[in-house]
Amino acid sequence: MKQLVLWLLLLATTMSFAQSINKSKLTIDQIMLGADFVGYSPSRINWSDDSQDIFFNWTPNKDTLSSSYKVNVKSKAISKRTFSELKNSSGFGEYTKDYKWKVYSKSGDLYLMDMSNYSVKQITKTEARESSPQFSGDESSIVYHLDGNLFKWDIKSGFTQQLTNFKKGSKKSDSEQTTQDQWLKEDQLTQFNVLTKRKNEGDARQYRNEQTKIEGLEPIYTGSKILFGMNVSPDLNYVVYSLYESAKGRNTIVPDFVTESGYTTDLNTRSKVGSKQATSESWILNLKTGDTYQIKADELEGIFNKPKYREDYVTKDSVFNPLYKSPRNVSIGSPLFSDDSKAVVSITSQDNKDRWILTLDLANGSLKQIDRQHDAAWIGGPEIRWGGMGWIDNNNIWFKSEKTGYSHIYTANVNTGKVKALTSGNFEILNTELSKDKNTFFITSNKVSPHEHHFYHLPVKGGKMTQITSQKGGHEVTISPDEKQLAIRYSYTNKPWELYVMPNKAAAKMEQLTNSTTKEFNSYKWIDSEIIQFTARDGAKVPATLYKPKASNKNGAAVVFVHGAGYLQNVHYWWSSYFREYMFHNFLVDNGYTVLAIDYRASAGYGRDWRTSIYRHMGGKDLDDHIDGAKYLVDQQGIDKDRLGIYGGSYGGFITLMALFNSPDTFKSGAALRSVTDWAHYNHGYTSNILNTPTEDPIAYKRSSPLYFAEGLKNNLLILHGMVDTNVHFQDVVRLSQRLIELKKENWEMAIFPMESHGFIEASSWSDEYRRIYKLFEETLKE
Repeated sequence: MKQLVLWLLLLATTMSFAQSINKSKLTIDQIMLGADFVGYSPSRINWSDDSQDIFFNWTPNKDTLSSSYKVNVKSKAISKRTFSELKNSSGFGEYTKDYKWKVYSKSGDLYLMDMSNYSVKQITKTEARESSPQFSGDESSIVYHLDGNLFKWDIKSGFTQQLTNFKKGSKKSDSEQTTQDQWLKEDQLTQFNVLTKRKNEGDARQYRNEQTKIEGLEPIYTGSKILFGMNVSPDLNYVVYSLYESAKGRNTIVPDFVTESGYTTDLNTRSKVGSKQATSESWILNLKTGDTYQIKADELEGIFNKPKYREDYVTKDSVFNPLYKSPRNVSIGSPLFSDDSKAVVSITSQDNKDRWILTLDLANGSLKQIDRQHDAAWIGGPEIRWGGMGWIDNNNIWFKSEKTGYSHIYTANVNTGKVKALTSGNFEILNTELSKDKNTFFITSNKVSPHEHHFYHLPVKGGKMTQITSQKGGHEVTISPDEKQLAIRYSYTNKPWELYVMPNKAAAKMEQLTNSTTKEFNSYKWIDSEIIQFTARDGAKVPATLYKPKASNKNGAAVVFVHGAGYLQNVHYWWSSYFREYMFHNFLVDNGYTVLAIDYRASAGYGRDWRTSIYRHMGGKDLDDHIDGAKYLVDQQGIDKDRLGIYGGSYGGFITLMALFNSPDTFKSGAALRSVTDWAHYNHGYTSNILNTPTEDPIAYKRSSPLYFAEGLKNNLLILHGMVDTNVHFQDVVRLSQRLIELKKENWEMAIFPMESHGFIEASSWSDEYRRIYKLFEETLKE
């Protein structure tokens, strides 16, 4: 009998060892080398001024740093740019209306380029830093920034004139003296004749200097506030500027333990959501009179409105007052000027619920509404909150809005207020650029499918969107200066980004210019994963990427991957930003696992309703999507319901925790990487959009934070976190660990990475992390 038991134990050990053998040609160490294994794709694409060469960053030889390369669009010859070429390159700049001249700054000096022959004239050569040059409206001069002020250089005469005289601090005057100081001064002059004599001489000298002094600019004192965002009107009559006052709140300290010095260094990082926020105010300076006046937003439509969620905090005996006593705080964006010096501005409320587009009367600072977009959740979507606006001509602007539920282009007449939609439908306009002749919009959109990005032309007056790119996948387009050619970063699901070129017209051929992938990467047949939809409990069709092993290799276990957030998408036909995870999923499939990666509620690319489905409840519908995805795997893919795992990083780590705590029987195990455990400890900019603030909306935080649900942990949890994470602080998992200890939970463990922040850098850390994740699944999901 003993011999039989011994034999069975030996057999079980042998079978367990056999099951853990890697059946893939890939190894985790190999995958986690990242770009050193895949190859370094071209990045930071831009064009030469003559539209003959494409510049890009590249590391084909795995150098220490990426270098700048160029490829000639005719010969297709690629070469590394020399230091001399880089030193003499022009960079980005501003053009005259006829595009015959270009002004730009480089290394703190200004340059003027003749676009007819690309000859360059250096305007300044100083140790100071001149920046942000632009042509005046009549194009006779160049206006630029220097030491916090605006200057004008006359192109014809070479004369330089200072336009503004902003100074820090405040002007001191006798009136600021205390009564005691004034008394002492007067008493001193009464008692001592020499003091009186010297004062009279000083006053006379000052009077004489004032009478002979050439008139200069009166200083404008900014006090303790920080000056930023100076914008001058084309007619050089007005400057719109902003003053910023920091919140002076308390930031979180992140200790860095492994340092070159051997001493622990404290990193002073961000504050927490709900902390006091910085404020700003916008002003106008009349350059002719020297007068300044503040832009007031007190009369904006809805500026006193309380958000709808505040109704949840009204007691039974009180009545909800829909209005605040004071106007909500707002942020006023930089003005955009027409050629004839009209101005429009975008204003957003600090509570994220409203965005206004308005004309700004520069003569008095008054505002007139063109469009208001209100969202009971939060304003967002591609190009909606920041940017996404411009002048078409002196009477019409274009702007982006999500008012139909998707990000689309609108035009408005600033005189009549008439608004017209140029695009519509259940798709998004992702990027928008107006052609030089202002007759055509150059657009990137997901009109074909949420899973593809293509380039389009659209007439400014409206009409049909003409699709220019056609190859299935993702296209990142950079237009040549002459607008005749496109430099395209293109990729597909299993093909990393490469550089292509094509004429800027429909049905043109797209030619590949670079080959960046390594021999090792190319030797493996990467999965062209399938995009599917499953039905969630509320009837929504949820998109997901499905990785399936061959039937002969299928082990009956499955892993669900949860992408991170910040409004992100991972179900698509282009090379993923999660490329290590994509390769890991290939590795898992080789070893018999089925993998499902879901674009859950709040993912990018599917419009406003999808984006805001998590408002006031993270871990609500987004968690349901993963539970329902697990059900799809069981019902439709033949997966054993007791052999499901889940993992993800950042927001993906958060969902992993919520899944194990709130649906403990769904997943046998989960790995939570760099995960938020309590949203009250995350940043303000992201969190307040979705959950408001902890003091104003505690309900939202208590139902959204894993820390409150840790009691539900039943199955196996692996926590992984970098100790110098300045985004999701290490403190998050330390607090969760203490909670799990107090709850006497035993089936969890944690791996820490002393030298990693939120996004891991070192291949050794990536490898260690994913070896632990794979080991977790091997030990808990195998039969």
